[in-house]
Amino acid sequence: MTFDYPQGATPLDHDESEGLRLTHITNREELNIFEAKNIQEGMVWAWRSRSKNMVDERFIRQLHKKMFGDVWRWAGEFRKSNKNIGVPREMIGIELRHLCEDVQYWMAHNTYDADEIAARFHHRLVAIHLFPNGNGRHARMIADLLLEKKLGAIRFTWGGRELTEVNECRKNYIQALQKADHGDITPLLHFVRS
Repeated sequence: MTFDYPQGATPLDHDESEGLRLTHITNREELNIFEAKNIQEGMVWAWRSRSKNMVDERFIRQLHKKMFGDVWRWAGEFRKSNKNIGVPREMIGIELRHLCEDVQYWMAHNTYDADEIAARFHHRLVAIHLFPNGNGRHARMIADLLLEKKLGAIRFTWGGRELTEVNECRKNYIQALQKADHGDITPLLHFVRS
């Protein structure tokens, strides 16, 4: 099955597309509906979770599986193909381990304020690009979880609009991520609270 993708979204390869559990889905709109329902279930699970450490591989993968596992067979599994974004697939586990160690250090030593820790965590998760699909939605949810459950702050507003649709808000979000790719986190910090 082939889907159209909004600007900045990473297309699935053939094997990943074959991982669709719901074979009756025929277009992007239907896929979005089923993914949104699954994401809501994942959100309920995440906020009820009693996990002490959400900044580790196990929780990160489990959250993705809860968010997308009813729709995709590969949910919670690291991608097995290289994409136009992200680290080479064989580096995913290593880069994720480094990120988790960095975030734990930042929290333990108050290296940054809560917003900056969560924004940097979000950015690096997106940059690593752990999974075949759903990376941005997953990284936004886990950043919000980190803010509320570990850092005692309120969730980000994420520009105040839906980021899965092609709109000005999504364009600004992608531009902020690209600037963070080049070392300037400031636009992303402004975006997440706009």
